[in-house]
Amino acid sequence: QVQLAESGGGLVQPGGSLRLSCVASSSDYDAIGWFRQAPEKAREGLSCIISSDGSTRYADSVKGRFTISRDSAKNTVYLQMNSLKPEDTAVYSCATVDGDCSGPEIWGQGTQVTVSS
Repeated sequence: QVQLAESGGGLVQPGGSLRLSCVASSSDYDAIGWFRQAPEKAREGLSCIISSDGSTRYADSVKGRFTISRDSAKNTVYLQMNSLKPEDTAVYSCATVDGDCSGPEIWGQGTQVTVSS
């Protein structure tokens, strides 16, 4: 089965940007979604990109600030995060999801994003 590995997290000041990467071991998935979970908060779905046509979806909380994209040749999905806020601090993970961007199945290990001055 496909394996996922995230990278690109780190410490950034409020208003800054980060780009997360999710590298897949193969292209055997319908879609990839990005999720995050902050301490003592429920996991939140952020964005999703569909393999077949590259269509994308966003949660309202990140719409206009985050952009999901892909490099199919590299089996990599990116999450560009701009105008970061302290409340964006969380562990960010990618996962395979179905064509409706739901039902996360295979997860990466996650990458920590901390937004702080």
